[in-house]
Amino acid sequence: MKCIDSLMKQSNSFEYEIIVVDNASTDGSCQAIQHLYPEVILIQNANNVGFSKANNIGIRRSTGQYVCIVNSDTEVLTGINSMIEYMDKHRNVGVLGPKILNKNHSLRHNCREFPSLWTTMCLAVSLNSVFPKSRLFSGTLMTYFTHDSIRKVNVLPGCFLMVRRKALHEVGLLDERFFIYGEDKDWCKRFWDKNWQVVFFHKAEVVHFAEASSSRAPVRFAKEKLKANYQYWDKHHGWIGKKLFLFMMIFHHSVRLGVWSIAGLLRSSNRGDNVNRIRSYATCLGWLFGRIFTSEKT
Repeated sequence: MKCIDSLMKQSNSFEYEIIVVDNASTDGSCQAIQHLYPEVILIQNANNVGFSKANNIGIRRSTGQYVCIVNSDTEVLTGINSMIEYMDKHRNVGVLGPKILNKNHSLRHNCREFPSLWTTMCLAVSLNSVFPKSRLFSGTLMTYFTHDSIRKVNVLPGCFLMVRRKALHEVGLLDERFFIYGEDKDWCKRFWDKNWQVVFFHKAEVVHFAEASSSRAPVRFAKEKLKANYQYWDKHHGWIGKKLFLFMMIFHHSVRLGVWSIAGLLRSSNRGDNVNRIRSYATCLGWLFGRIFTSEKT
């Protein structure tokens, strides 16, 4: 409800519609929305159809010049009006994204580079952790960028995106083969491929209360994130690229499985977190080895 309230507080100088697409939730949120926000358009899916398909359902129902993809676990602090004004003035911008903050209002480094063999290697050997301020070694995550200026970027996070409808008609909807994770970088790449700019806009701020679901099922979501990354490589880098990606990820998860297994033996605190990490790395390794010897995409 905090998300809907924050959107309504922002919308004092433009016409808007709020569309909520529910993926078969059982927590009573649909009933609460119907009671508290009768003006909100509520679409209830019979099953969990995934992030991409649910958003596409909402996009098809929408009518505005700009479409905002908004996660339910976000709260807009400021800047929607400024985002619209910026899009009105810069007609070559297809996607605009705000500054994303953690729940304590610290910065989330969510601007990304497109994945490449180099950035994947930097992640696999932890160069991004050793040199977080280096553009060369930071991997896909732009930790060297202070997020205090407007800037064209490769990828913006899908938790909050403002998309120009004209560009959307050219690029198409989210790829529904991405059930959860990966759909945002695939979408941003497709916008760039059609010569539409993707721009980070620091004058708008959104809090993302992230990973509530993944914290309840860390092993499952670690595997889903890996699968989504593989899907991206399969779609945009071909057979050789995806095989090299798999080998790099095998190295990445093998090293971390060993490190956390040793850490689990030496540390008695946070034993539950250690076990979840070990299980996640082991599960991902099993999935990776399966992909090495098959042509299947999932």
